[in-house]
Parts: sequence; structure tokens; C-alpha cells
Amino acid sequence: MIKIAIDAMGGDNAPKITVDGAMQAIQEFNDIEIMLFGDENQIKPLLSDDTRITIVHCDDYFRMDEKDLAQAVRRRKDTSMIKAMQACYDNKCDAIVTAGPTGAVVSGGTLIVKRIPGFYRPALGPVIPQVDGSYMLLLDCGANVECKPEWLLQFAHIASIYSEKVLGKINPRVGLLNNGEEEKKGRELDILTYDLLKASNLNFIGNVEGKEILMNKCDVLVTDGFTGNIALKTIEGTAKGFSVVLKNSLTATFRGKLGAIIARKNLNRIRKVFNANEVGGAVLFGCNSVVVKAHGSSDAYAYKNAIRQARLTVKENVIPIIKDVLNESI
Repeated sequence: MIKIAIDAMGGDNAPKITVDGAMQAIQEFNDIEIMLFGDENQIKPLLSDDTRITIVHCDDYFRMDEKDLAQAVRRRKDTSMIKAMQACYDNKCDAIVTAGPTGAVVSGGTLIVKRIPGFYRPALGPVIPQVDGSYMLLLDCGANVECKPEWLLQFAHIASIYSEKVLGKINPRVGLLNNGEEEKKGRELDILTYDLLKASNLNFIGNVEGKEILMNKCDVLVTDGFTGNIALKTIEGTAKGFSVVLKNSLTATFRGKLGAIIARKNLNRIRKVFNANEVGGAVLFGCNSVVVKAHGSSDAYAYKNAIRQARLTVKENVIPIIKDVLNESI
């Protein structure tokens, strides 16, 4: 059995969506057990099916609008997120899923779950849907505002392993997010990283511009956390904005409404391709256990998919493979 720790109190809509998502996951996957960490008084009334689900009571949890989370992680050991992470460190669970604040996830992953020896810095890697229905892994998207070229090279190596094992890509194509395709384009960080990637044994395809992020140009896209976070949120905002414009246009006239009815299946298919809920969350790469950060505004379906993502990452032995790769390079 794969044992997954759930921070039941993390996220904008917890604990309802975390409990619902856990029950959905249990129904879909018969090889997992779930431990819900949080306020038992709030969780228990929501748990209509406790098959392979146990509750670990916690008196505290991280709020989404909290400040100074790095210090809070050190001080507040009884929070639901930290207790769930401690269960991973103690080998009681194989993975943790949380929709809690990103700062706490990164700090907790580093200080509680602990970093894999030889890994420079943990990095967040969301999976980005592509126009052809495939997926691309973006690393880093916010864990490290400033990076060094050797960190980005390591991100590319680790992301390639995940892309192959979990996303099913053969010889994953690696791109470097930049403001132009030319080899010497960009900041000093980008130029030096380009040289390292070019000299590596990775399937490096060169620089990738922002306009190509959704165009299936590569399977792994590396950048620093500052740039990656802006790129990710720009994609999310554009998708939401386009949906609003499309809806307003289709409902403005009778012909538009009629066209929307006729094209409903195609429109739903497009929405499904670019729906972040289908992916689930972002893996915090570099930790000794699988850490999946779900979106703070996740619904139960998205949270179930985050659990699915954690399950598959454990099942495919991604962490042991990463450790072996790092041991060979040390």
C-alpha cells in the first residue's frame, strides 16, 4: 500500500475539499491509504466514507495569508502540514499532499522532510498543458527567486527523470526559457546555463520563448523561480481572461448562443485541455519524500488529482531514481 499524508487544513476551501478529494481518491485507487492531518472535530462530520482513511488530530494549521512562514515552520510543530511532513520523514507515509501556503511548503520540505543529499535547492515543478493535449514540466516556478546555472542544470536532469517516469516522455526535450532563441541571448544566468545544458547529455533543444510555452516545443522547461512564477501566472490569467471574453461573446447575441450550444462538446474539450484541475499540483523536487503542492483554490476533483500525482510519483520510484543519479554525480 502507498501511504499518503494529507494536510487536511491547507487551502482556501479546507477541510471540505481535502476530505472530499481524499474520499474520491480512495474510490479510484485501491492501492493507497490516506492519513488526514487536521482538526478532527471539523474533519469527522465530512468523512462519510473512512475506507482506508485515518485522522490524525492537529490543533493548529497555517492560514493562507500568514506572514513569515519560514519562522512559523520552525516554531509551530503541531500544525497539520508539519505533522504530515514529519510522518514522511519518519517513513510512516510515502508522500504528502497540501494546498497550504507555498512558503510553508518550501520551508517545510527543506527543514522537515529534508533535502536529498547533493540536491542544491528544492524547486517547484508544475505540469503545464499543451495545445496538443500533452504536458510539459516547468521548473522552477517559485521556490527559488534567484538561481545559479548549476542549479538549473540539476533541475533539468531531475525534471527529465520525472517527465520520463511519470509523464511517459521518451528522451524528454529540454528547453531554457529565454527572451529569444539565439544562443547568446538573455541574462548572464541564461547564457551560462545554456552552455551547461548544451554540454550535458540531456536532449537540450535550446532557448524557448514565452510565446512557445504552450506549443509543445519541449517536455521540460527550466528557468529561475522568479521568471517561472510570472510565466505560470501569466498563463493562468490569460486562460481565465480568454474564457471570460469567449463566454461574453457567445452570450451577447442569439446566434452566438445557438453557436455555443452546437459547439458545446468542442468547447468543453478545449476547457478540459487547459484546466489546471486535471493536473492536480506541483511537485517540490529535491525532497526525501514526494511532496505535492496543490493549488490553494483547488476543488475536490483537483485535489483528488493531486493525490493521483503523488501516488504515481511514488509508484514509479522517482525519488530513489533521483537519489541514484545524484549519488553518481557526487
